[in-house]
Amino acid sequence: MTDSASLEKKPFRIGLLLLPDSNLMSLAAALDPFRAANRRAGKALYDWQVLSPQGGDVTLTTGITLQSDPLPLHADMDLLILVAGFRLDAHATPALRAWLRQLRARGITYCGVDGGPWVLARAGLLNGRHATTHWEDLEAFAAAFPDLTPSRDRFVIDGPALTTGGAAPCLDLMLHLIRKHHGAELAGQVANALLYDPEDRPSPQRLVSQARLASLAPPVARAIALMEAEMEEPPSIAAIARAQGLSARRLEMLFRQHLDTAPGTFFLRLRLSEARRLALDTGLSVQEIALRTGFSGPSTLARAFRRAHGQSISALRAERQ
Repeated sequence: MTDSASLEKKPFRIGLLLLPDSNLMSLAAALDPFRAANRRAGKALYDWQVLSPQGGDVTLTTGITLQSDPLPLHADMDLLILVAGFRLDAHATPALRAWLRQLRARGITYCGVDGGPWVLARAGLLNGRHATTHWEDLEAFAAAFPDLTPSRDRFVIDGPALTTGGAAPCLDLMLHLIRKHHGAELAGQVANALLYDPEDRPSPQRLVSQARLASLAPPVARAIALMEAEMEEPPSIAAIARAQGLSARRLEMLFRQHLDTAPGTFFLRLRLSEARRLALDTGLSVQEIALRTGFSGPSTLARAFRRAHGQSISALRAERQ
């Protein structure tokens, strides 16, 4: 991306590539923070152009249509944001994938929103990169594209490749970019204008939808909330079950019914996901991370971390530097 000096001279140029069957929330999350930044700053810090493969009307999932310009022969922008939704097989054409591959050669940063990471991955732009998508699709994403490293973070920045897990994480990412370009004060003003409390750093997407679980299986939702709250000193599964007025066997049955896993396995995944976030987002030592995630010591964490993530914490950190 351009440095702060060049940003003061001319607007940061954004090309928003909108594919049919995208959702309105993702589109708004991708553009409205920059519109609000311009308004709060009183000048054009950001400029954007809505693009589509052929130009003309683009129909969203709501039935709303938006006017777009056709893709230029040669990309010329600071950031390309690709918003996609359904029917990716139809929309991610060979011609579009070929056009996207020029971004890497031209040194243009690219961002995938909602279905966007899938299209970027099909173009080969996420090979060797860490990337995310919506948590419900993450396992399928990893299986479909073995050359990338999937992440449960709400958004991921790996070199020129930016990916988000949905509309709300997209807001987090765009506010992060505004903060990077123009400072925390402006980013805070934009967040306040949008009545949004952003995640400043990448943080894990929930392994499950708490809202959905709260309606379908309240004891499971409450058990997960307890796990999240007591991660530093993990209670036993029996204690978690008692807190819900259940036997350990009954709690396990509910977990398997609704999450297809045992509560102990789920709790371990939760702790290891937090350990990975702390490894990437903080300078905490392995011993401190072990304490925060309820492991008896660094060696215990190291063994579990390697089994779960295929590498050590030090290797993960070195890879992301």
